[in-house]
Amino acid sequence: MDFDLIISGGGPAGLCLARALSGHGLRLAVVEQQPLAALENPPFDGREIALTQHSAQVMRDLGLWERIAPQALSPLRDARVLNGPSPFAMVIGHALGRHSELGWLVSNHLIRRASFDAVQDSMQQNGDITLLAGETVATVRTDATAAHVTLASGKTLRARLLVAADSRFSTTRRAMGIAADLHDFGRSMLVCCMTHDAPHHHAAWEWFDYGQTLALLPMNDEPGTGLHRSSVVLTLPSHEIEPLLTLAAPAFNQNMARRFAQRLGPMALASTRHAYPLVAVYPRKLVAQRFACVGDAAVGMHPVTAHGFNFGLLSIDALAGIVRAAHAGGRDIAETAGLTRYEKGQRRATLPLYLATQLITQLYTRDTPPARALRNLALHIGERFTPFKRMIAASLTGGH
Repeated sequence: MDFDLIISGGGPAGLCLARALSGHGLRLAVVEQQPLAALENPPFDGREIALTQHSAQVMRDLGLWERIAPQALSPLRDARVLNGPSPFAMVIGHALGRHSELGWLVSNHLIRRASFDAVQDSMQQNGDITLLAGETVATVRTDATAAHVTLASGKTLRARLLVAADSRFSTTRRAMGIAADLHDFGRSMLVCCMTHDAPHHHAAWEWFDYGQTLALLPMNDEPGTGLHRSSVVLTLPSHEIEPLLTLAAPAFNQNMARRFAQRLGPMALASTRHAYPLVAVYPRKLVAQRFACVGDAAVGMHPVTAHGFNFGLLSIDALAGIVRAAHAGGRDIAETAGLTRYEKGQRRATLPLYLATQLITQLYTRDTPPARALRNLALHIGERFTPFKRMIAASLTGGH
């Protein structure tokens, strides 16, 4: 089967890229190992995605935003960074930017569903997307004229360009012989939704407490009851996370309220619990002959800066623009100049923050007395240095 572009991975990144390219005279294929039913109705997975203003606009342009219920879009107005038991916090306020909020909080499964629905709409309107669900990429190779893909089912596909959008552990990227630098933090994060007595005022918390890291992502109040609700993220060594996943709800509620030092008052579990290992990945290359990476396959971020999916949308927006321009100009959509320009732009946009995140996590997870004192000093200096906070606010909103 011949296509102009094959996308390996039908998660939000792969589907968004297909949506961005649909209607421009290209024949597109999306290969996804999950069955169609899982794509149509993705289950809640605990993850809440913090979107920058730029990402929200990209989602509007792709027709995803209006497919998510307004009550499921929670504004992120401010961000608070805390260290240890001190009540002092460095506050990044929305007033530092140009909007009434830094960004938005949206459940991952709702983004997945909106992406799938948008692609279904493109398939009906344009007829240029072939979705191969329940299929796995077995082998890939590229040459001067085409990318060649063989699926586990035996089907063979050929296209002018192959794009990997199949997670930070991309098997497609690896099959292309591209190595990646991987950093395993030896920790896992537990994520769930909880209600609590104290209001969050739509401020996100990043709390580097001693022996643990806590994050609070403010959600809209629970429908019906009006209870304050947040997505809670607890990061611990992996062996300490496992027992918390099966702890009875009353005991779990008390455990989490204690970990938050009762600052939110009584807390109650409001969803299922999920755990994910903390592993950051950065490929040595983002492009090769007739090949490119987008989404987590292009950079797998530590969640502390909340830029994972934002960088994914940035990569999709950039690559789609280059491919559309090449096709409209009658040029090869996999021309070396275009792919090189895409790679350079993505590295400039992502590598500095990726490296800075590595340093931040190392400093703020060490519990030696000098490390505790240094990060406490850094927070106090940061709180008083407005240009620094303005720079962070610009990063959080996706500004440049």
